[in-house]
Amino acid sequence: MIHTEIKGQMLCLETSEKLFSPSAVDRGTFAMLSVTEFSPDDKILDLGCGCGVVGILAAKLTSGKNVTMCDISPDAVNISRKNAVQNGIENITVIQSDGFSDITDSGYTLIMSNPPYHTDFSVAKGFIENGYKRLAVGGRMIMVTKRLDWYKNKLSAVFGGVRVKEIDGYFVFTAEKRADKKSKPEKVKKNTLSKKLQRKYSKPKRSSDEKN
Repeated sequence: MIHTEIKGQMLCLETSEKLFSPSAVDRGTFAMLSVTEFSPDDKILDLGCGCGVVGILAAKLTSGKNVTMCDISPDAVNISRKNAVQNGIENITVIQSDGFSDITDSGYTLIMSNPPYHTDFSVAKGFIENGYKRLAVGGRMIMVTKRLDWYKNKLSAVFGGVRVKEIDGYFVFTAEKRADKKSKPEKVKKNTLSKKLQRKYSKPKRSSDEKN
């Protein structure tokens, strides 16, 4: 059992040897949460929730009904559900999902993830690309890893920019989904008549006196 205080909130979390960082909340998660500001109206996705620390804290600071937690591991899902009840959180959604495969909702204002960065980048690639699609305009994706270059380049390519903070040996990335650039209005075409007709209609008309 993990007992910890984050952002003034006491959390009591059951865990398991099958989950990431089973004996304590890892420093990367602390680093990510230290730079995250929550709004009461946020719609939040804890992507790869583990024992549920991020989603449960978010629910305590906002509202359980606006928070979704997901993980590929059935053990993580079961423990996260227990921990939500243990910490007095109701109406939170916990889904077993391989990334976004079983997440049907969208319009999130905040997606948070501590991805498995010790493996290849295929998981993180899916998280970032699909996360961008599921965010509302103005929404943020916040990720924490121990690797810099690939994540910085990938988030910049997908989002058009990213902010990076190094905290306690971890890199915390914040990328915001910006409004699409408006297409430029088409220019009004001038002189659409043929050159022959342009010459015809551009000739000055003769007055009646001239005709006579």
